[in-house]
Amino acid sequence: MLINIVLFSPLVGIVLLLIMGQRREERIKWVALVSSLVTLAFSLILLSAFDPSKAEMQLENLGEWFRLGNYVVSYYVGVDGLSILLVLLTAFIMPLAILFSLYHIKERVRLYYSFLLLLEFAMIGVFVAQDLFLFYVFWEVSLVPMYFLVGIWGSEQRIYAAVKFFLYTMAGSILMLLAILWMGNYFGTFNVMEIKAAVEAAAGTPQGAFPSAVTELLLFLGFFIAFAIKVPIWPLHSWLPDAHVQAPTAGSVILAGVLLKLGTYGLVRFNLGLFPQMSVTLAPIIGILAIIGIIYGAWVSYAQTDVKKLVAYSSISHLGFVVLGIFALNAAGISGATLQMINHGISTGGLFLMVGMLYERRHTKAIDAFGGVWKVMPVFSGLALVITLSSMGLPGLNGFVGEFTILLGTAGSPVLGVLFAFFGTLGVIMAAVYLLYMWNKVFMGEYRAPAAEHSEFALIPAAGGGYEGEGTNVPESHGDHGAHEAHGHDDHAHSEANPYTPLTWNELTALIAVVIAALVIGLYPRPFFGYMDASVGATAAELARYIPSDATAQSIQAE
Repeated sequence: MLINIVLFSPLVGIVLLLIMGQRREERIKWVALVSSLVTLAFSLILLSAFDPSKAEMQLENLGEWFRLGNYVVSYYVGVDGLSILLVLLTAFIMPLAILFSLYHIKERVRLYYSFLLLLEFAMIGVFVAQDLFLFYVFWEVSLVPMYFLVGIWGSEQRIYAAVKFFLYTMAGSILMLLAILWMGNYFGTFNVMEIKAAVEAAAGTPQGAFPSAVTELLLFLGFFIAFAIKVPIWPLHSWLPDAHVQAPTAGSVILAGVLLKLGTYGLVRFNLGLFPQMSVTLAPIIGILAIIGIIYGAWVSYAQTDVKKLVAYSSISHLGFVVLGIFALNAAGISGATLQMINHGISTGGLFLMVGMLYERRHTKAIDAFGGVWKVMPVFSGLALVITLSSMGLPGLNGFVGEFTILLGTAGSPVLGVLFAFFGTLGVIMAAVYLLYMWNKVFMGEYRAPAAEHSEFALIPAAGGGYEGEGTNVPESHGDHGAHEAHGHDDHAHSEANPYTPLTWNELTALIAVVIAALVIGLYPRPFFGYMDASVGATAAELARYIPSDATAQSIQAE
């Protein structure tokens, strides 16, 4: 019952929004925020009810949904050590996105918040669905609200970005649907646990669980391509920078924070869980793609002149680490990858919040347009520094723990090894280069005034909920702040006389929440590993049955 409350809480919020009058914009945004906080509260209760010592699915709810011919499609939801943390991540990120939107979204307010809550419902559904067909339904539902969030509230090229996102994702989804239908027909069920049990029972038999190796390969690719597009894994990544740059800030936060994790989650749950033999066979090839993504994403990030596009390309690099850890196929690698899914959601979501706050004040994303922000917004700059360092993987912050564990698992992997870990380490170094470059250009150096701005400094009191401190010296501005993003996206409530207005209470709250999460995981990651250890250990043990014994022995010696 508890898992149903978590899943359907966002839908209750949508119903409340729909029965409210369109003119009640102020109430609409608060109902959406409260709804997301209720979901977060029930997610924490769900976490407290979860037993981390058990590897099997917990807190399940199973019942017949409908029939496809002779086959039953079940409403089967449950959580294990992997999915429970991703449900919590989803419930944590959504209030931050809504908090940022409170005073920036002015058009089609009810529709906007309805799409946000629908997206939360779909993403939680993906993480808890344990029936292949039910999983596919949630997977497809998650596509719709993000398409409209980008297409309606995005920037000038929003239609192009939304259509590209839709077509890429739909192409992968069709392949996955074909694989799901074949498996339902072959195994006589869409129940993930029953299919997994059949695969495990066939381990070591001459034929295996599938009619042939070619069949298993095609099915593996049907799932893998869909997930690789969503992650995205190089070279299926080109939709991501466009979607991020054109999306409203809240859309970028959710896209980076949670939506991309649907792909990495799918790789662990379905590719590793249902196709262990093919996962072992293809792990080196996928590891190479992950390394290319790590290096390529970091290299291209450094070349960007648009701060939002820099953060977008950084996701390709950071999620390359997650894929590398997953296909290390050992407990350390998969545990590190799972934690890094959480870390990336927090850190990169925080970076997009930071970029959104800068854009709301200067109406430009050009890196060269900034400079010296630290001098005029010290509180904001300090919080942004912690978030940047967490994304960089500084020890003591969340990013370090995940990346270190991934590299440890990769070095000791029976299918990857030290060379893969070496190139992964290069990616860590390159991340420091492009993130420090961004930080230096935007926040350090001399204050770079807008073109039409006077050089005098005026004392601007921290009024209207601002939190930059009393008597902050801020340049006075009378000029144009650049082209606005078009067509009803993030609205720009700011002072024409002061582009760098103090942080509002909602902006400050969102940034502090991100910083606290980064510090908690960085300083005390043990509870997070504790929740996933049993589930990850069971997955790694099952995969080890398909790895040649000599490779496994070498891996144990290396560790």
